[in-house]
Amino acid sequence: MRAARPGVWASVTESERTARWFGPWQGDPAPGRTIKVQMAYEETAPWSDMLIEACEPPRRLAVSTVDEAGPWRLELLLAEIDGSTELTLVHHLETEDGVGEVGPGWEYYLDMLAAARDGSPTPVFDDYYPAMKPYFDGLTTPAAPS
Repeated sequence: MRAARPGVWASVTESERTARWFGPWQGDPAPGRTIKVQMAYEETAPWSDMLIEACEPPRRLAVSTVDEAGPWRLELLLAEIDGSTELTLVHHLETEDGVGEVGPGWEYYLDMLAAARDGSPTPVFDDYYPAMKPYFDGLTTPAAPS
């Protein structure tokens, strides 16, 4: 992103800013504490508990949550390079099951973040899934022949 790291950090950690691209959150944010996060752009806009595992402003945020699909461990890593911010999203997986569904979702949300920051048109999820599913499925380890 063509933005300084502190501004991007605010976009991924301040509730009024996360509401613009992911959803708002409530609670007392600190490592080891649990906040409530709403996935405002999902069909039912669900709320879920999210544990803040690490918060190292303005370079690293690690969180985890559990839903019907199982545990989700996520990290956002921010590096400033020549006045721009490189944001890396790491989704720590326990299995590769569902990568073809999850990957397009993260592409969508990262584009939502970019749109919220630069005022560009909001992306449409249908442009991501199922079109990107084969790409993400191709990133998985092929099953061994039986």
